[in-house]
Amino acid sequence: MPTRILAPGAARPAPDLIDRWARIPTSIATDLLEGRTLIDPAIRPLRRFAGARNLAGPAVTARCEPRDYGAVHHAIAVAQAGDVVVIDAGGRGDAAMIGELLSGAARRRGVAGLVVDGAVRDVGSLAAWDDFPVFTRSVTPRGPSSKAAGTVGEAITVGGARVRPGDLILGDDDGLVVIPVEEAAGLIDRASAMLEAEIGWERRLAAGESTLDVFAVPPAERDPA
Repeated sequence: MPTRILAPGAARPAPDLIDRWARIPTSIATDLLEGRTLIDPAIRPLRRFAGARNLAGPAVTARCEPRDYGAVHHAIAVAQAGDVVVIDAGGRGDAAMIGELLSGAARRRGVAGLVVDGAVRDVGSLAAWDDFPVFTRSVTPRGPSSKAAGTVGEAITVGGARVRPGDLILGDDDGLVVIPVEEAAGLIDRASAMLEAEIGWERRLAAGESTLDVFAVPPAERDPA
């Protein structure tokens, strides 16, 4: 069966909303969503962010059949600038679904980054690009064997989390979290407030207050001497 591209038209977060979410650490987003949209932390960035802007953008989904990367080609072709290409390869590490050539093509199109629940290759080049985050479960030098199957634009499962086209993907050094597109606008103020609270706690700790006071930890019971 040839690669299928489902009908476009998925809702997308507004650019200003994406910019606001890009300032939110994944730790805060994950706590806010109670871990229900956390992607398996075994899917790691090839390059540390080290204070650089988080990965944040709407998902373009690609579901790949074993050792076939046709869906990756088509996902890159339909992706818009700022999108994140999210590849469901079932966690398989037997063949890389993307390497330097396809990643370079995506980067030139303005794609914000990649998430691969599977394998990538050419990591020397991919990890050198500080403007193109790549998250992957594994690395292998072996390439795919076909490019004529899979699906673009359907809901997929990546690292245990459901990802639909248009859902916001947020990534940093701690990992990845999915912000459902219909919840993104309603949650951003709470996420921003949580970030401000953490900044305030950090200031108080730096001023010498104890964690017991800053975090209002209940007093402990002391055994009699």
